[in-house]
Amino acid sequence: MSTVKPMVAARVFAVVVIAGVGAAAFVLSFTTLRDLATLAHIPAGTAWLFPLIVDGTIIQATLGWLVLAKSAERTYFVWVLAAGSLVSVAGNSIHAVANGHPLPGWLCAVVAAIAPISLLIDTHGLAVLFRAAQTASTTPAPSTEEVSEPVAAVEDSSPAAPIPVSVPEEPVTDPVPDPAPVPAPVPAAAPARPARPVVAPVRPVRPVRPVQPMLPIAVPAGS
Repeated sequence: MSTVKPMVAARVFAVVVIAGVGAAAFVLSFTTLRDLATLAHIPAGTAWLFPLIVDGTIIQATLGWLVLAKSAERTYFVWVLAAGSLVSVAGNSIHAVANGHPLPGWLCAVVAAIAPISLLIDTHGLAVLFRAAQTASTTPAPSTEEVSEPVAAVEDSSPAAPIPVSVPEEPVTDPVPDPAPVPAPVPAAAPARPARPVVAPVRPVRPVRPVQPMLPIAVPAGS
């Protein structure tokens, strides 16, 4: 308890100091930038809007930088915050150098261009914030299911009782008749070839020789 109270008191004091310094700096910067707008030939009735534009852009960039801490879009707000701070510091410095004299023409043009440029920057920053919000709403949240720790089983030295196991009864089925013999496939007969005509061999005809008449043989007498 002794260390908690000093920490709480220190935090409260830091918040009060930051709020006081921020309010004083805002009032002083507001007055200076309003006078700068008057020196840039902006009507006095609307000159108070110039510091609101500059400081409002800085505040939006700061909030966007804090909200998108884990997004890649954060880089855009970092650049806007740096540019807005540079414009605010430069405006306060130029006001001190001018010392109540009107600004030159080119510097008046720069001051007059800050308002429309800030409008574009703030509008784009608002679109970036809306897009980041839609992306975060469509992203499914990771499941946070609690995993129960396994409990070690207690070993029991007593013999385990037999667990009855139900054996399914075999269904009674009718005898299956023997399948009828399947005849063997008969091979298809080969197509019969056409019979060749048998030609008898022709013997050559020999010419008939003429028969010569036999002459009487003379037998000598006395033989």
